Parts: sequence; structure tokens; C-alpha cells
Amino acid sequence: MRLAIVVQRYGEDIASGAELHARNLAELLQGRHHVEVFTTCARDYVTWRNHYPAGSTAVGPVRVHRFPVRRPRDPRAYGLWEQYLLTHSHAEADEYRWLQLEGPYAPRLVDAVRRRATDFDFWIFFSFRYYTTFHGALTVPDRAILVPTAEEDPIIGFSIFRKLFHGVRGIAYNSVEEQRLIQGMTRNYSVPGVVVGIHVQPPPEPPRPERFRQRWDISGPYVLFVGRVDVNKGAPQLVEMFIRYAESRPNPPLLVLLGPVVDSVPAHPRVRLLGPVDEQTKWDALAGCEFLINPSPLESLSMVLLEAWKARKAVLVNGQCAVLRGQCIRSNGGLFYTSPAEFSRMMDWLLEHPDLRQQLGENGRAYVDEHYRPDVILRKYEELFERARAAPEARVA
Repeated sequence: MRLAIVVQRYGEDIASGAELHARNLAELLQGRHHVEVFTTCARDYVTWRNHYPAGSTAVGPVRVHRFPVRRPRDPRAYGLWEQYLLTHSHAEADEYRWLQLEGPYAPRLVDAVRRRATDFDFWIFFSFRYYTTFHGALTVPDRAILVPTAEEDPIIGFSIFRKLFHGVRGIAYNSVEEQRLIQGMTRNYSVPGVVVGIHVQPPPEPPRPERFRQRWDISGPYVLFVGRVDVNKGAPQLVEMFIRYAESRPNPPLLVLLGPVVDSVPAHPRVRLLGPVDEQTKWDALAGCEFLINPSPLESLSMVLLEAWKARKAVLVNGQCAVLRGQCIRSNGGLFYTSPAEFSRMMDWLLEHPDLRQQLGENGRAYVDEHYRPDVILRKYEELFERARAAPEARVA
């Protein structure tokens, strides 16, 4: 089968979120199908400024076609317009303007989808909210598979997105919570959909926690955050809660944060902000931590939870995020909190019960091995392709 993947950014140096999901999927599908990726020249997700050269290249085993972003995003103008739409009645044309401001505004990519529409059996589009996904998918509706990566974001209620969620041939949901959210908002029950997620890529080599400790001069127990250090991911809020916790305990662990720093966090002797690291360092850090913390308020699926469980580590998550809470309940691999007081109690419980903490990690590992193996993900996508082939032609409202 010939498959194309369309995603807003793509590269080996983009190691999180939907972009990492897309790369993992491309490399998985490439083992059995012909796969090409269509993306932009952007590396920065805030402005979409062009970074990579336009044209075709190889990223690992996959052929990648990059198209320039015609106009970078102005975060202030975009944010003000979005806030206006969320607080005022407006016309559909206003939402199309928002979509262009959101970007990445790469009309040549959409033109390429139109021009090469019949070169592929299916086009797989990542992340519902972007210009390239919306206009690309509705250019080839009868061949479009959508991977929404949708969170509980109010923009999902924009009227234009009903066209997208009803106008594709199939949808690969990341979690049951994401499926319920989208179907509850759009009533797109007739569109074939499967809860898939993504497999966990193994570390480049067996993890060595002592190597991580030596490199960063870390001794004693530590808890770990992995991801963008960003308000939208809950990182500053986590640091504030942790500082209050640490200052009320005689021997608190360190909090270590790995990932690109977008927003500032308070400085504290028990907080180590290490910035972005390579894959091996991430796995070394996971192997040595007491447990992982994910404070994100919005997710469609937490890949870092799957990675922590693959490393047999328990997790502590923001229970106000339905997806994170659901992942913990289904796996029995972690605990959740809904307030600073609960955060402190769960921290104490996990640190004071190493045997039960280990059992949570083992539960998580069994859950990942059952539901997120590469062969399971591949089978689910191929089942979705077959259902999409048999479905009535997509109708664009």
C-alpha cells in the first residue's frame, strides 16, 4: 500500500508530541508499506519560521518532502483573534481567518496534496487544528485518515471542524477519552474510527542510570518531568507545587526537568532544569528516577507515560486531565492528584512505599506490552484502512 503522512513539522531533532508520533508511525508503516512524508520547513512550533531547506530528503528510512511556510505566525495576533472568537458570536469566515493565523500557512504543501492525490492509497493527517491538516484533508477527503491529537480545547467547537471530523474516510484516535470528546462534540459516529495510540520506540542502547547521574552530578533520589517546560504542559505549576512540598519535608527528592524550556520556572536548590536531551539520556534518566510526574492539563495521549511504564516506573499525573487519569486507571500504573494537597499526599505515598511503587511500574509495563506493541499498532491501522475502504465516500459539509 502507498501511504502519505502530512504533519506540521518533521525531523529527528523534533522529539515530542504529534511530530514524534508521526515519525514513529512513518517508520513503523515503512516496514510493510511505501511511506512518504509531506511537511513544512518549520522547526519552531511557536512561529513556524522556515528552518529546513525546501525540497525532498530522507529522514531515516522515510522520504520527506518539505514546503515553505509563506508567512510566520504572529503569536500575539493569533492569540488575540482566538480569544475574540471564543468570547463573541462570529461568522464561519472568522474561523477560517483564525485557521490561517494558526498556521502553518503553507499553501504549496496543500497544492502538493492536490497534485499528488491519487499517488497514494491513503493520506494520514496529523493534528486537527492546523492549516495544513484542515485544507489538506478536505482536498482528498476520500483518501484522508485523520489522527486528531485533540485535547479538551474550546476551539474544537468551531463550526469549521465539523466539516473535518465528518469529511474524512477514517479517524485514528489516541485514546478513548479523545474519541468520546470528538464524537460528543461533532456526532461523527458514521465515520470509521479506531482507538490506536502509538508504540514506544526502544532506547538506542540499554539504559544506564549511573551515566545520567554522573553527567549531571545528581546523587540521591529524584522524580522526573519529561516534556516541554511550558505553561500549557503544566511545568511551572508543577515546580511551584513541588517547591512548597520540598520546603515542608526534611529530606525531599530532587525534581529533575528534561525538555525544551519555553516558559520560566522558579529557581530552587531542589529543582534541576536540564533542558533538552537526546533519547539515550532520557531513557537513562527514566531508569534512575523514583517515578515520573506528568502535570499536563491537556493531552490526547501521553507518550511519556508509555515510556515510563516501558521502563517499569510508576507515574503521578494531573487528575484534572481526563486522558491522563484514564491512562492511569486502565493500566493501574500510577496515581493522580487534583489539588496541591493531594499532590503532596501522593508524593509521600509513592516515596514511602517502594514495593507498591514497583508494582505500579510493573502493571504499567504489562499494559504497554499488551496494547502498544508495534505489531498491535500496525494491525489497528491496517484494520482502519480496510474499514475506510469499505465505508461510503466521505461527505464534506
